[in-house]
Amino acid sequence: MQYRKEIRLRDGHQCLLRSASASDAEEILVNFNKTHGETEYLLSYPNEKNITIGEEADFLQNKECSPSEAEICAIVDGRIIGTAGVNAIGLREKIRHRASCGISIEKDYWGLGIGRALMTACIECAKQAGYSQLELEAVSDNERAIGLYRSLGFLEYGRNPRGFRTRDSQWQELVLMRLELD
Repeated sequence: MQYRKEIRLRDGHQCLLRSASASDAEEILVNFNKTHGETEYLLSYPNEKNITIGEEADFLQNKECSPSEAEICAIVDGRIIGTAGVNAIGLREKIRHRASCGISIEKDYWGLGIGRALMTACIECAKQAGYSQLELEAVSDNERAIGLYRSLGFLEYGRNPRGFRTRDSQWQELVLMRLELD
């Protein structure tokens, strides 16, 4: 899916949000490892995405050509500093109205409006793809993210008290949220 939008950040910098392409593969993998090493709130740890640059390039190419899924990167000063994705929950008739989304942003860029812009981009892409429900999960301690999602209209519909288990064997509760798009 194609997406492109320029925004001005709270600090005055320009940020380009655009569809990721195959040529972004190496930089996106570097960004993945950086963002996933900066917080305990994301799904995985750095280096858990055990794929080659070529495999990532194929993944990004498929997203760019897809009418129903998207991978968006946030670029500041010519560098990818965050990503977001919209993914189908499934293709079966009873669930093909649902998509999930997620974002990650380098910690140095938190609080500048990039999270809101990436989530808005996910919502726009999900609507364009014809989904009627967008879903996400957030660690319950991540109050800033949950506040952002609520401000965009997401509603909590459940909790999973053992959603994540950290490397030091601590449980992280997940808040399940959804946004009706129709």
